[in-house]
Amino acid sequence: MAEDVTLKDTAKGMVVLVGGGPGDPGLLTLKAKAFIQKADVIVYDHLVNPSILLFAKKDAELIYVGKQATKHTMKQHEINSLLVKKAAEGSLVVRLKGGDPFIFGRGGEEMEDLRKASIPFQVVPGITSAIAVPAYAGIPLTHREYASTVAFITGHEGEEKTQSSISWKELAKGVDTLVFLMGIGNLGFIVEQLISHGRSPDTPAAVIYKGTLPSQRTVTGPLKDIEALVREQNISPPGIIVVGKVVDLRKFLKWYENLPLFSKRILATRAKDQIGGISYVLSAMGAEVLEFPTIEFASPDSFEHIDRALEELHTFHWIIFTSANGVREFFERLFKKNMDARSLAHVKIATIGPKTAQELTSYGIKADLVPKDYKAEGLLDVFKEMNVKNKRLLIPRAQEAREALEKGLQELGVDVFLAPVYKTVLPRNSNLEILKTMFKEPVDMITFTSSSTVINFFKLAEMAQLPVNEITKHTIAACIGPITAKTAKNKGFANVIESEIYTVEALTSKIIAYFTSEKEGIMENLVKMYTLSTCGHCKATKKLLTDCGISYEFTDVDLLDGESRAKALEEVRRLNPNCSFPTIVIGDKVIVGYKEEEIKKALGIS
Repeated sequence: MAEDVTLKDTAKGMVVLVGGGPGDPGLLTLKAKAFIQKADVIVYDHLVNPSILLFAKKDAELIYVGKQATKHTMKQHEINSLLVKKAAEGSLVVRLKGGDPFIFGRGGEEMEDLRKASIPFQVVPGITSAIAVPAYAGIPLTHREYASTVAFITGHEGEEKTQSSISWKELAKGVDTLVFLMGIGNLGFIVEQLISHGRSPDTPAAVIYKGTLPSQRTVTGPLKDIEALVREQNISPPGIIVVGKVVDLRKFLKWYENLPLFSKRILATRAKDQIGGISYVLSAMGAEVLEFPTIEFASPDSFEHIDRALEELHTFHWIIFTSANGVREFFERLFKKNMDARSLAHVKIATIGPKTAQELTSYGIKADLVPKDYKAEGLLDVFKEMNVKNKRLLIPRAQEAREALEKGLQELGVDVFLAPVYKTVLPRNSNLEILKTMFKEPVDMITFTSSSTVINFFKLAEMAQLPVNEITKHTIAACIGPITAKTAKNKGFANVIESEIYTVEALTSKIIAYFTSEKEGIMENLVKMYTLSTCGHCKATKKLLTDCGISYEFTDVDLLDGESRAKALEEVRRLNPNCSFPTIVIGDKVIVGYKEEEIKKALGIS
């Protein structure tokens, strides 16, 4: 049988010119991502979002060749030679460019040199900033009533030219929408040429700085005044200039800057294969999510304990899974021993948290016990009500973990067997230059899902020589649960928020509620709600608030246990002596039950 042919096999000694998009990493194409993941060498530009480089494989060589207005890391002919050299060595080379390689990206020049050197190449087009940036500013480049033609023009011609080769007369009078790239430094000249060649001085114009990113800023005004307005607003490169009637549509079509998390930069530190969920939701709300994993999972130092446990599986009464990763690694070892889920038929299974229980169902098994309080103490509270004395219990878990569960079970007379199935470690080959680049601009928040993500962040930050004291002083730490929050505080974070429910979804909701209320300047008026999982009026109230576009923070008393539940009920009784649900707090007003008109009135919604 013929061996499988991979992309790497067919692409040795080849250069792929890849468009990295306009800035928002979510606008990277699937084909671009595939080549980045396979590349041996990535030669990248200044405007490439550093988050995109995290798709590279761990041993890829990353070479920065960025150019800025007054600072060129390499001259163009040197970049061309570098591409030829690396490909001639047999590497799959990705030439990663901002935007699209063929829209003022000098991709054609690089390909010409590759062709001369007989180096095979491919091109992966990217979403050019010429269309993406105006779109993020709420400016459609064409419109049936205002613009049937559009032109892309360089705002920075070659320095070797003695005079402009742009047909200003035809552009000024013959094209409805003009889009200038790399033109902020020459804005005065551009305005002068357009007006002197017949464009109305009152034509609407816009300058968009760092479009598609949280730092996006847009200045609009008449063509004759736009240079002064840009100078007044201190707008500098990089940016896009748009001239035409369509600019006026921004008044009605602006959307990106209206998103609740617009302008926020959030660093996510979970393991690489777990970041997706939180990243997608926060990005959709307008944040720039910087993904830099501070942990990865590896095999434990020894499989001795789990192998022994599998051999003695018939002797256990319970198995407790404390994480979804523990479930995966347990079953991987089970299968390697030529066993399957049938081996668990006699044993009861408990999980800490619904996500762990959900992972278990992917192996065809439903958990017998999931405590409402998603932590070791919550599970211990349940076991205290059961007769588990002298029972044998297996805990497949991380090599280093809290001892609260083990000690608590032993105090109940349980025979506890610990079996490490994985360990968390510093990611191998973390690119510290990427981390440093991410912190060149302020990061508003860092998310931590476990104490190990906190501890390892500080290890990596110190290795990257980041200003740790400044970060802990000005950056918010968003944590799952009190244990992680305590670690963050002990490490010096001055501002720490934590989700009361220990899931990524709950942490995401907490982040959205925090920033939304902060942005609106009504932190004290944040909508808070106490609910029950089984309460129909509670569900209806949540739907009403969501439909009205209102962010809210809720505490589901059904999901709490022990001291947490008691405290929540005490607060409900303080607000509402009858302890009815839902109990809704809007500013200083308390509303009990589903009362649509009263809720809308309190929110100022007609």
